[in-house]
Amino acid sequence: MPAETTTPKLSSRFDEALAYASRLHRTQERKGSGIPYIGHLLSVSSLVIEGGGTEDQAIAGLLHDAVEDQGGAPTLAEIRSKFGDDVATIVEECSDTDQVPKPPWKQRKQAYVDHLEYASKATLLVSLADKLDNARAILRDHRSNGPAVWQRFSENDPREHLWYYRSLLAVYQKHQDGWLVGELKRVLDELEARVDAEAG
Repeated sequence: MPAETTTPKLSSRFDEALAYASRLHRTQERKGSGIPYIGHLLSVSSLVIEGGGTEDQAIAGLLHDAVEDQGGAPTLAEIRSKFGDDVATIVEECSDTDQVPKPPWKQRKQAYVDHLEYASKATLLVSLADKLDNARAILRDHRSNGPAVWQRFSENDPREHLWYYRSLLAVYQKHQDGWLVGELKRVLDELEARVDAEAG
């Protein structure tokens, strides 16, 4: 049975953010899986909470893809109005682009890695939780489906994905500590070993 507290760390703001994220992303699914996209957002927010994050960071975990995938600058302005500057800043810093069409994959990913070097500690935790959940999903699907997993992405070279995640890991290792960093490394090590085995 869970312990009770008279000072909960999550307030009705979190409840409002959860409902808002669900409305924004209701029609989206994870690539190649058919799983409702809200599952990813819940996982990211959960990892943020388990990693010691604040309520603002947990809310940003729910909303981290909203600007990129659901409306760009107007959505960011709405998030700022509803949930405040701190949440909006994290969401903005977790977005790799709001341009339509999106820039080329490698250019976009390199820009995201470069910009993370200067992001706030609050943003880094949410970004780390996001990338850990994504990497876990790739590894899980690779165990089930093998190299076919890469075909669901616009960039289907596994070495490019490993470059991206290893580059992110280096930033997190420099600026973050805690179990999430070690977990991301373990996931990437297994994924890289599987890619190496496929290459023979």
